[in-house]
Amino acid sequence: MLMHMGKFLDYVADEMRLRNLSPKTIKAYCHAIEELYKHYDKSPREITNEEIKKYLLAKKDQGYSPQTISLTLNALNFLFREIYKKPLAVEIKHPKRPQKLPILLTRAEINALLDKYENPKHRLLIALSYAAGLRVGEAVSLRVGDVDITEKLLFVHGGKGQKDRRTVISEKLTDDIKKLSAGKNSKDHLFDSQQGGNITIRTAQKVFSQGLLRTGIKKEATFHSLRHSFATHLLENGVDVRYVQKLLGHSNIRTTQRYTRLTNPALKNIRSPL
Repeated sequence: MLMHMGKFLDYVADEMRLRNLSPKTIKAYCHAIEELYKHYDKSPREITNEEIKKYLLAKKDQGYSPQTISLTLNALNFLFREIYKKPLAVEIKHPKRPQKLPILLTRAEINALLDKYENPKHRLLIALSYAAGLRVGEAVSLRVGDVDITEKLLFVHGGKGQKDRRTVISEKLTDDIKKLSAGKNSKDHLFDSQQGGNITIRTAQKVFSQGLLRTGIKKEATFHSLRHSFATHLLENGVDVRYVQKLLGHSNIRTTQRYTRLTNPALKNIRSPL
C-alpha cells in the first residue's frame, strides 16, 4: 500500500505542477496528504469528512499552530476538489494572527553588515538582495541575463506565485556585478556554486546570519529583513507605496502598506517625556 501511495503522491504532485503551484507548496501539500494517510492507514478517498474534522482537531489539541492546520486543510481541499472532483465539507476558522511589525535593519546597520564581508560574492549577494528587495529564493536563482546594468534593472522570473517582475538595482553594484559575471553566459547563475548550479537557499541564509553575527547587531533579523529594509527605506525616501508594491511584486497593496507603519517621521521626532 505504501508503494501505491508513493505513486499516488507523484501523480498529485504532477497535477499541482500543472496548476503552477510552487515547489515549496507542492512539498508541503504532499506531506500533509501522506500524514493523513498514515494516521488512518487507508486511502484518503475512503476518509470521511467527520474523520478529517477529528484529525484536524487532534492536531489542534497537540499544539500545532493555526498556520499548520490551515495548510493541512488547504492540501486536503486541493486533493478532494482537484483530484477526487468533490468538495470537502470541512471548515475550521482560526482567530486572526497578531500582526507583528517586520524586523528591519537601519541604513547604518546595512552598511555595517556589508563591511563585514571579505568574500566579494557573499557581499554582492547581500548588497543586491537589499538593493533590489529580493526574497532569498529569488536571489540564489538569479542568472547573469536577469541583470540589465545599462538600465539599472533586474528581472525576477517565477517569484512568489510564479509571477515575473522588474525591480531596481544600485549603480554602486555595477562593477561588482561585472566582475562576478565575467566569463559567464546569460543563462549561467550569477551566484554559482563550486559544486555546479546555484548556491542553495540555506547557504545564502548562512551567509547573512554569519555577517550579522560579526556586526554584533542583536536584532532577530533574517535574510528577509533585507527585503523589509528595502521597502521601508524607499517609503522613507518618499517613493509612492504603489511603486513599492510593484517592485516587491505584491498582489495586494495592503501587504505593502504594512511598511508605512514603520515610516512615520513624526513619531521619530517625538521626544520621550523622561
